[in-house]
Amino acid sequence: MTGRIFLKLIAVIACLIAVSLVAADLLASRVAEHYFIAHLEKELEEKGRVLIAAELVRQPQQSHFRQLGQSADARLTLVAGDGKVLADSEADPATMENHGGRPELREAFSGRVATITRHSATLGVDFLYVAIPLRASSPAQPAALRLAMPLSRVNAEVAAIRLKILESVALAFLPAILIAAFLARRLASRMGDIIAYAGELANANFQARLKPGGGGELGILGQKLNETSAKLERTVQQLQHEHTELDCLERVRKDFVINVSHELRTPLASIQGYTETLLDGAINDPEYNVRFLNIIRHNAERLSRLTGDLLILSRLELRTQEFRCASYRADQLLGDVVDTIRPIAEKKRITMVHEPGPEGTEVFCDSEAFYQVVSNLLDNAVKYTPEGGSITSGLKPVRRDDNTEWVEFFVRDSGMGIPVEDQSRLFERFYRVDKARSRELGGTGLGLAIVKHLVKAHGGDVRVESELGHGTTFFFTLPVDHTELAMENMPVSAAIQ
Repeated sequence: MTGRIFLKLIAVIACLIAVSLVAADLLASRVAEHYFIAHLEKELEEKGRVLIAAELVRQPQQSHFRQLGQSADARLTLVAGDGKVLADSEADPATMENHGGRPELREAFSGRVATITRHSATLGVDFLYVAIPLRASSPAQPAALRLAMPLSRVNAEVAAIRLKILESVALAFLPAILIAAFLARRLASRMGDIIAYAGELANANFQARLKPGGGGELGILGQKLNETSAKLERTVQQLQHEHTELDCLERVRKDFVINVSHELRTPLASIQGYTETLLDGAINDPEYNVRFLNIIRHNAERLSRLTGDLLILSRLELRTQEFRCASYRADQLLGDVVDTIRPIAEKKRITMVHEPGPEGTEVFCDSEAFYQVVSNLLDNAVKYTPEGGSITSGLKPVRRDDNTEWVEFFVRDSGMGIPVEDQSRLFERFYRVDKARSRELGGTGLGLAIVKHLVKAHGGDVRVESELGHGTTFFFTLPVDHTELAMENMPVSAAIQ
């Protein structure tokens, strides 16, 4: 394993070195070529100006030009303003075509030094041309001296420099190759250890640990693998512990099914029994038929409330309940719900008290969800508060430990209170402190569970304080604005207005 990793690392390093050498070769050859051409242009221009200054080109004899070309180590061509070749150091001017169309000569005729690289039609090789204007006796008779140098000389010089650069770079890379081989060996060894350790983890040997391997990324990787192994070991232990609790969860599921079945069976049995009684002839008895029909209607309404609460609770637990949140005046929102419950309380001669909070206090929530929470709490308070009692509701701003602002609402009654041992289970589904009285009053046993889920969906908390004989107070919190809303608790389909 280590040997294969080492060979792969060496191959990668060799490829990188090869790419570096090629890149260095290309860059060096371009720089050298550019430098030599620029140097050659300057050299040819200086030679041409010397020849012009010495008036050595005023004699267009072929033999004279051949000697000048040999002395200047360049091809010389004297061209008249009309493009006619007057003299050339390497060819017979009589056989040469008119040079008036050459771009370097046209520019020289206008009085400027021109440089160009082009293929020579006369000699069939690439040349560097430098054309220098001559001061004529008359502006109407311009002339130019052109010096040319074959680029093969430049290519030869560039090739020599490229070879020297490659030799120097190769020698410079030699220590780097040795160091890279040493580091690759260490890296391969460490990676081999990590791969072997990963195999141990794959085989569920979470007790194994990787030996510390120094710093760097591989050292961090080894540390993280050891941490992962420790976490997996703890997770396995936790799963084993949780496995023993599955029976308890199964019992909870069965209890829920039993509770639902029981809650449905009672009104269904009543509906069935009274319906059969009516069909057996009681429907014609004016003393009982209306009474029996009212009982059937009462049980049908109980079934409707139960199935409705179950559907709401199911949507909340599956996080499919839609919320449309906005900012509301907290006092007004709470007062509207209190006003809807007030007529029911007045029938039992219960006093409804609304304690307003600080002026301008706002709350960010879904108004329908808020109504359902408060109406459930007020409805419970009315049911369990004796005649002549009182129910107080109110709110106050609070600040959490994380410095976020919330509004705490409360509903306080003067009822009989709730035993301490029942308070921790009060928000469970179908849990009733007084089962017989709860059913008698028409409760489904799901109201407080719905309250808890609705408040939690808004990121808030719900709690209860109670003492036997001294009433009960329910508290719940809601955020002030959407920035404090725990959106991870909201359904995906929730909308913020």
